[in-house]
Amino acid sequence: MAVVFANTNEMSHEEWLSARRNGIGGSDASIILGLNKYKTPFELWLEKTGQVDLQSSTSDAAYFGTLLEDLVAKEFEKRSGKKVRKRNVMFQHPNHHFLLANIDRFIVGEKAILECKTASAFLAKEWEGDDIPEAYIVQMQHYLGVLGPEYKKGYFAVLIGGQKFIWKEIERDDELIEMIFAAEIDFWKNHVEKNVPPALDGSSAAEEYLKKRYYKVETGKIVDLKYEYKNKIEELLSLKETIRELDERARLLENEIKNELKDAEIGFIQNYQVNWKVVESNRVDTKKLKSMFPQVYEQVTKKNSYRRFEIKEIG
Repeated sequence: MAVVFANTNEMSHEEWLSARRNGIGGSDASIILGLNKYKTPFELWLEKTGQVDLQSSTSDAAYFGTLLEDLVAKEFEKRSGKKVRKRNVMFQHPNHHFLLANIDRFIVGEKAILECKTASAFLAKEWEGDDIPEAYIVQMQHYLGVLGPEYKKGYFAVLIGGQKFIWKEIERDDELIEMIFAAEIDFWKNHVEKNVPPALDGSSAAEEYLKKRYYKVETGKIVDLKYEYKNKIEELLSLKETIRELDERARLLENEIKNELKDAEIGFIQNYQVNWKVVESNRVDTKKLKSMFPQVYEQVTKKNSYRRFEIKEIG
């Protein structure tokens, strides 16, 4: 049976984020399993090990999702005939204290929970028929696992596009919970606690991490790369050439569309609208500033250094 980790009733948003840093929550589960479209395991590791600043502000989608949570919960009560209650606490697993759960609502009279969601109209297909997004299935099973075996099911209440409401039921899946927990325990014990990064990925966070960790260079130092990196280099060069060709093709198509628009701001074709509008912005002319006010230019100029990565074919 889960135990109370923290009372969230009087927590500020920053305090709540800080508390979540001390463990793995339901929304982290899909990231660790590689099912999240917006964050990678490497980025999550940076966050949990305190190597990136916590975001105190939220996106509009997250903000309105929180704002509409009560409305979605009340609509679920109307349509399902069930009663729900809110508990302003953060739960933790009795054996693995870093496994946390923030539950939206508990179902009165059932050992079940409710997750309230808001979704863009563009994501409506993810909820069609019996479908539930994988990331949310994993989140729900994580919560049921943390709460204990007596919790047998969960419900989703979803407001789609601000005008369509659906609710769905999902049964507890102990086999899936076991898989989720195994991945989460491995991530926490072998990466977070040992401060060992998971596999690098293509995220900007991974790039920034490498820049900061290896910003110092030993001048003239040479290393022999492992043989496997020959294939990596050849694949990288091939991909860069493909990207260059695709960029060139994209610019060609864009230029052809612009030529068709000519002096028009907007064009229409079936379900597409094309805009080519004037956008004005103010920028500092550095050459002019340096010429007219050289002393000011010197005062505001900041020296910058970085490591430039390039590949040359030799011999």
